[in-house]
Amino acid sequence: MFDKIYKANISLLTDLYQLTMAYGYFKQDMHEKEAVFHLFFRKNPFHGHYAIACGLELAIDYLKNIHFSGAEIQYLRRLKGSDDNPLLDEAFLELLQNWDFKCNIDAIPEGTAVFANEPILRVQGPLWQAQLLETTLLNIINFSTLIATKAARIVTAAQKDSVLEFGLRRAQGVDGGLTASRAAYIGGVQATSNVLAGQIWGIPVRGTHAHSWVMSFDDEKTAFQQYAHALPNNLTFLVDTYDTLEGVKNAIQTVKNMKTNPNSFGIRLDSGDLATLSIAARKLLDEAGFPNAKIVASNDLDEYAIEKLKKQGAKIDVWGVGTKLVTAYDQPALGGVYKLAALRNEKGDWDYKIKLSEDLIKISNPGILQVRRVFTSDKTIEKDILYDETDYESLPAGSDLLQPIFKQGKLVYDHPTIHELRANTLSNIKALPNAPITLQLDKSLNDKKLQLLNKFKVSKK
Repeated sequence: MFDKIYKANISLLTDLYQLTMAYGYFKQDMHEKEAVFHLFFRKNPFHGHYAIACGLELAIDYLKNIHFSGAEIQYLRRLKGSDDNPLLDEAFLELLQNWDFKCNIDAIPEGTAVFANEPILRVQGPLWQAQLLETTLLNIINFSTLIATKAARIVTAAQKDSVLEFGLRRAQGVDGGLTASRAAYIGGVQATSNVLAGQIWGIPVRGTHAHSWVMSFDDEKTAFQQYAHALPNNLTFLVDTYDTLEGVKNAIQTVKNMKTNPNSFGIRLDSGDLATLSIAARKLLDEAGFPNAKIVASNDLDEYAIEKLKKQGAKIDVWGVGTKLVTAYDQPALGGVYKLAALRNEKGDWDYKIKLSEDLIKISNPGILQVRRVFTSDKTIEKDILYDETDYESLPAGSDLLQPIFKQGKLVYDHPTIHELRANTLSNIKALPNAPITLQLDKSLNDKKLQLLNKFKVSKK
């Protein structure tokens, strides 16, 4: 994606401290030590019970294309420390310029329901390389996962109705708009208004006209007639420019006056009391002989508004959701983190690492972690078990979620199509239990964690 959109190397899309840490490892001659990092989030977003993993394809694209060419090295050579001397020495810059990706990457496939504190992605490889990946992987996975989750919640609220993503004009910049459109589709929406996203990923695109079309003509009837003449196969009329119910009547009359009946047509409500207006519009459409005409609603919708409108008996068939979806309006960040969990020592053994904090939610899990998902007989998720792949006790039958993506820097994963990812999300939503899932730690992993807590004299209370 990035090379198609930006036509530029984004390998320096990172925080400076990633480079200074990698440089510090290099100066300590520990940069080639084998390390394991995990990317995860600590709290389920939107006060909900789950998230939808998303962004892996974009992460793969980034990882495939990392390189530090002459332009990047020249820029880094100009960076100065507080003494006005070069920040990074030439030997380290040469290491960067000769970048040879050697990491193993394992990840949970996109469209999978995931829960707090379980790794979405695991990085294993030279310490300096694994460290340099942190910021960009978080940037990619955090936002995509957040938007896919918001979309899944909205699609769930809409039940069997169609949901369209209309958020590009309100998105957080160009990449925010594109990434949001992709993630929203994976999260379950049926189409987007974003034409570039449609071109890049093959997402279905939908759209009709704005108020400006109606206002460009002397009256609404003429505007609808001319739109029907221009686009007889794309007939959804925006009816609330002047008087909504009169607009519905004008749309009906326009379709009746057409020489051939369209295969389908609809109206869009974008303001006012959507429940009352949709009920009245449905009555007008049915009485006019158009029981199959669709009623589309927009106007600052989200899962809460949709649930409320449904309880009010709204007669809405299609939900156009924009701002509150693509900006994750009620939670602007996922809060995913990337933590060191193991470092191989000079003897070739693993030293397990733990992040400690007085805030218990910030205490990390050590080890080379994997997630085992266990299902009930009716294919509902029963539980997720976190375990260390190098040391674990007997586990119940189930599916291990982290799958190999790169081995020694070589891509080994055949990424599904975006339509398969969307189907995966819808299947995962159906498998969610009614009660929240609490991640369980395998006994060996829990004992290992307790040992480290005791080593640093930290209470579990």
